[in-house]
Amino acid sequence: MKPKFYITTSIFYASSKPHIGNTYEGILTDAIARYKRLMGYDVMFTTGTDEHGEKVETKAIEANKSPQEYVDDISLEVRRIDDIMNISYDKFVRTTNNHHKEIVAKIFKKLYENGDIYKGKYEGLYCTPCESFFTEKELVDGKCPDCGREVHKTSEEAYFLKLSKYNKWLEEYIENHPDFIKPESRKNEIVNNFIKPGVQDLCISRTAFDWGVKVPFDDKHVIYVWLDALTNYITFIGYDPDGSTEEFKKYWPADVHIIGKDILRFHTIYWPVILKALDLPMPKCIFGHPWVLSSQSDKMSKSKGNVLYADELANLFGVDEIRYYVLHEIPYGYDGDIGYELIIDRVNSDLANTLGNLVNRTVSMSHKYFDGIVYEQTKIEEIDQKLIKSATRLGDRIEEKMEDLKVAEAIEEIIELSRKCNKYIDETTPWILAKDESQKERLQTVLYNLLETVRIIAVYLSAFLPETADKIFKQLNTQNRSIESTKTFKGMDSGIKLNKPEILFARIDKDKFQEELQK
Repeated sequence: MKPKFYITTSIFYASSKPHIGNTYEGILTDAIARYKRLMGYDVMFTTGTDEHGEKVETKAIEANKSPQEYVDDISLEVRRIDDIMNISYDKFVRTTNNHHKEIVAKIFKKLYENGDIYKGKYEGLYCTPCESFFTEKELVDGKCPDCGREVHKTSEEAYFLKLSKYNKWLEEYIENHPDFIKPESRKNEIVNNFIKPGVQDLCISRTAFDWGVKVPFDDKHVIYVWLDALTNYITFIGYDPDGSTEEFKKYWPADVHIIGKDILRFHTIYWPVILKALDLPMPKCIFGHPWVLSSQSDKMSKSKGNVLYADELANLFGVDEIRYYVLHEIPYGYDGDIGYELIIDRVNSDLANTLGNLVNRTVSMSHKYFDGIVYEQTKIEEIDQKLIKSATRLGDRIEEKMEDLKVAEAIEEIIELSRKCNKYIDETTPWILAKDESQKERLQTVLYNLLETVRIIAVYLSAFLPETADKIFKQLNTQNRSIESTKTFKGMDSGIKLNKPEILFARIDKDKFQEELQK
């Protein structure tokens, strides 16, 4: 039996096309999911769209569409972009799914019957874009603390979730489970800013709009979007208050929810309380990832005109080039900038000059000196041992980083090994060895060491840059992709004939790029 691993993104709010910062979450989650599959786990990876709420209803009216037509279009666009970016989800969830809506209504009813939901009146400040209520204290400069937009006063009859009942339990749970919220800085922010001051009961129904799941016993109320959205993590793998499926029993609890730091509060306060009230286990980890900012270190917004989209960037630079950029340049716990020049610099230095150059030199020399035939090692020297040791321990170094969700550091290990290989070429000078017939076996050994290290690199690279890994395996003419094969340094069978070398990454000329962009 393979160990299970259940990973989710948050579900994207279906109000507009997702920008690169939204798609980054899917790419990051995909890298972790692919890595876990590579390591032999039975992975369940879900992503999708959150489709109810006042903002969607308003946007649909503006677009002269029904809300369902509107979210159908947006959800299709989100999925299209995810597919372009090679995001290998197992389930794409939609909260307008009829079965999901049925279970959400059941969950609401169960919480109400258990005494965790009560009816009252809400008077407070509401941010429509965030679908969130705030107290005066929570506002920043009189505006929404999450998006910075205006809030408006609202008063209406509503149902409330008893968050305050679970305040002490939640504080103790987070304290006793140090890996529950990552990074540490996010955990401190949630505990100190929200939990220790005391959480207020949460308004979880609205009467001011109609687009959502109806409260099953009071149909003038629509269930608040966060209860509807958060429960996707259990409804789509088979949770049912009347009896859950084997799939649910297998995969829950989630091993990690990957979410943006701006929605951490909902996932680390509201979601644990909902699960506790349903008597369900907590997810093992909630990771609040940083933001992708514009090249001026600003948050992306259409009003500022600094929004970049993943599909457009992939069209300009390539899918793996963009995957590499966001995975490498958005480090653990820190926001990262993105812009055309920044992408060009990183593609040229890491992908073209380092990784691409290594693969091209290695395969080309094998063809030039031995007609592309692979020969085994026969004359091993000390310099080889250093490279072999580094290559066979690549997996251990990557595993250490990935266990801590430090994806940027894990992918850097691959690039660093590529740098060592390029240095090894310069130090062993195959072009000089080729001139001396007595050094033939030494040259065969050097090339084997390079080919096998490139193969090991490709095995791990498949989690991060799947298209590039496939291209490398094609050039090496091997399908030996197992993790086990990376430990022995014997994965390239002698006698294989390599396929022709192909350039993995072309260097980008900044001036020419700008000229083409202007056109």
